[in-house]
Amino acid sequence: MKNKKDTGKKTVAIFFWLCVWQIVSVIMKDSLVFVGPADMLRSLWEQMHGMEFWISIGNSALRIMAGFLAAFGSAVAMAGITFRVKWLKLLLDPVVQLAKSVPVASFVVLLLILAGSEKLSLFIVFLMVFPIIYVNMGQGLEYVDPGMLEMSRVFGMSLWKKFLYIYRPAFLPFLMSGARVALGMGWKSGVAAEIIGIPRHSIGERLYMAKIYLNTDSLFAWTLVIILLSMLFEKGFLRILRLFGGKTLKGEETK
Repeated sequence: MKNKKDTGKKTVAIFFWLCVWQIVSVIMKDSLVFVGPADMLRSLWEQMHGMEFWISIGNSALRIMAGFLAAFGSAVAMAGITFRVKWLKLLLDPVVQLAKSVPVASFVVLLLILAGSEKLSLFIVFLMVFPIIYVNMGQGLEYVDPGMLEMSRVFGMSLWKKFLYIYRPAFLPFLMSGARVALGMGWKSGVAAEIIGIPRHSIGERLYMAKIYLNTDSLFAWTLVIILLSMLFEKGFLRILRLFGGKTLKGEETK
């Protein structure tokens, strides 16, 4: 019942801001500078009938999702390894700190020279996501109860059961938190890289062309597409993590 009330309140809030947006666009009366939701949806509907629209979405989504999944898997595995091998953690920490600190634009320019524009977004997403997941996973592993580990050794608990009942409850909340941040960051950085690299048949190329030809309605339409794709990917991926977490993340189902 509470979830339905929260959903209703969110719907009302969204509707309110859509009305404000439409009113502002009517007052401004300048479609080159600012358009309302009606113009944006009309532009989106027109573009949806073209194959170029779906090809651009497919190409960008595939690269961004591949970069995210590669970074997620690598970061989780590396955090697990460095948790056991402390000298490797000391060795890797400066690299992770560098990846966290260097501006996205610097990475984009460098990788544009080294890898070209086609795979640019994949590498950028990897570089942006890896430090977030690695740090959060590492923090979660640090919360493993030493007393529980000692008890598991006394009772001869198998490695798999240790993972399920001791390690998993410790790191999963941290991993979920990091994944939420990384998913949004992945889409933002991936599309930003495409706007700079302008690979053919991509969302970044569509945004760049909208800017060149001053198609503000198209710019807003593609921005909406990015938001929707990011939300769908986030909900799907977090749902998989919740299933993996089982009762550990039971409270997360309502979020």
